[in-house]
Amino acid sequence: MKFDISVPLLGFEDTKQVELQKIDDVFMKMVSCEDEHISFTLIDPFVLREYDFEVPNNVKDIMEIDEKSNLLILNIVLIQTPIESSVVNFIGPLIFNTDNNRAAQIILGESTKYGVAEKISTFLNK
Repeated sequence: MKFDISVPLLGFEDTKQVELQKIDDVFMKMVSCEDEHISFTLIDPFVLREYDFEVPNNVKDIMEIDEKSNLLILNIVLIQTPIESSVVNFIGPLIFNTDNNRAAQIILGESTKYGVAEKISTFLNK
């Protein structure tokens, strides 16, 4: 499924459209439509932990999000070997509005309880 980037991805401001590809029930791959060399492995954060945050109103407006919107929330994961050494970025969630195929990354404030590089092993076997 392809998504138009409504709010630029941090460090990848030239990426205007991405495609999501399912890997399994937990992981997905996000590939830039402009440059196939730009890709990220994403993870469903809700399989790891309780996770909540507020989407800023300006992002809601840009992405046309309301209380009925179907959203997919994913986080970037840096895959390492072994997999338990992989780290997840919880402060820069990616939001996908599957109703209108718009996507954005938001950066959570400094007061957040989440980290930028939390080891996935912290959440396994809980």
